Amino acid sequence: MSDTGSTVNTSSTTLTDHSARNRLVISLLLVSAFVVILNETIMNVALPELMKDLGIAPSVGQWLTTAFMLTMAVVIPITGFLLQRLNTRTVFITAMGLFSLGTAISAAAPGFGMLVTGRVVQASGTAIMMPLLMTTVMTLVPASSRGKTMGNISIVMSVAPAIGPTVAGAILTFAGWRWMFLLVLPIALGALLLGAARIPNVTEPKKVPIDALSVVLSAIAFSGLIYGFSSIAEAAQGHQGLPVWVPLSAGAVALVGFVWRQLVLQRADRALLDLRVFRTRNFTVTTLMMAVAMASMFGTLILLPLYMQTVLRLEPLATGLVLLPGSLLMGLMGPIVGRIYDKRGPTPLIIPGTVLVSAMLWMLTTVDHTTPVAVLVLLHVGLSLGLSLTFTPLFTAGLGSLPPALYSHGSAVIGTNQQLSGAIGTALFITVLSTVGAHVAGDGGSAAQGVEAGVRAAFQTGAVISVLLVVGAFFVRRSTEPETVS
Repeated sequence: MSDTGSTVNTSSTTLTDHSARNRLVISLLLVSAFVVILNETIMNVALPELMKDLGIAPSVGQWLTTAFMLTMAVVIPITGFLLQRLNTRTVFITAMGLFSLGTAISAAAPGFGMLVTGRVVQASGTAIMMPLLMTTVMTLVPASSRGKTMGNISIVMSVAPAIGPTVAGAILTFAGWRWMFLLVLPIALGALLLGAARIPNVTEPKKVPIDALSVVLSAIAFSGLIYGFSSIAEAAQGHQGLPVWVPLSAGAVALVGFVWRQLVLQRADRALLDLRVFRTRNFTVTTLMMAVAMASMFGTLILLPLYMQTVLRLEPLATGLVLLPGSLLMGLMGPIVGRIYDKRGPTPLIIPGTVLVSAMLWMLTTVDHTTPVAVLVLLHVGLSLGLSLTFTPLFTAGLGSLPPALYSHGSAVIGTNQQLSGAIGTALFITVLSTVGAHVAGDGGSAAQGVEAGVRAAFQTGAVISVLLVVGAFFVRRSTEPETVS
């Protein structure tokens, strides 16, 4: 391997070496991933100010979030190929370089078009970072202590998007929207420079050919599905654009073609996204459960602010502060849950965790205009605790069940799953809210009464679906050795 001064031997002897350099590598990747994932939801609170400052309509402003999600959906499936084909340091520099460039473009954007361009470039780097983090951790950290490290990863995947609105609300209270990018830029550049100097190459690159047809089918499939589900949510809010059935149909047809193409290519180990990961039952179960958990989390993150600002009349900053304790708890619990996983496995964590998630969603079905803010804080804290007990065991047990050759593909599947399930959860919750709200308004109720009834109905839908999490928890197993995948 080139660059022998930074190469980490991936033999079984070295994998158990908890050197200071390995800890620095993982810490750098964790910080970098946290910063890039934070930007996925940071724009939601800023949209009203951006629309006013740039003179754009809500249907246009939504593209700042939609374009980010679409880019993520297109790039993530390709990361499995990138992680096999390129050195670790090269992938890191590419990811953080793109993110830093996109952040600089967004901060200096003179208008809406350039701002969207910056967000697309940002998203390209973000999409690469999470699979890189998970694949590197699976390579460097021995199975006996992965739980603790995967607990830190759960902070990135769950806490970063959760505190995005809080961070944005605080910045917008004291400064303009450009500062959301200006404050992040030096952190991103510092991580880029430090990582370029200190990140070793922990995998052996292979000359894997890329299949152009797979890339095209993947882009159409995942972008079509995510745009379609996002369009459902936008249409439910009154922002009518392209008919929903068009992107959903195109995405579904392309997905069938993409799956067929991968099944053919993986016979010769040439698949862009190797679907043999789903032959491992533990990975399949945990992936499905993560989809439900992510949908519940993203749906809740969009419902609660709408409810608090429309029904309870809270300011954006106050809304963010209500969600802050639960988000911080998830961060604190990540390493603790990881240590428990290393000692006890997933069962003592995931069963009470999923039960708690389901219980909190059922309790949220009772909120109305008289619900005290303190009760909302407690419910969100309970939900966050349940999710923190759930995410780490799912990540660790799922990826740990795969053979090392499929780590990069498993990481890419998890990243794609997060984006798709987040879009589905948002669309589902907003559609239920808007449908019930419109019915209440049609019967003579006020807008606030419509939102109140719609929020309860949306949480009822989420609560019913959350029962699947509880059932699935009994089927998750700890894999001490990867399952054989032929």
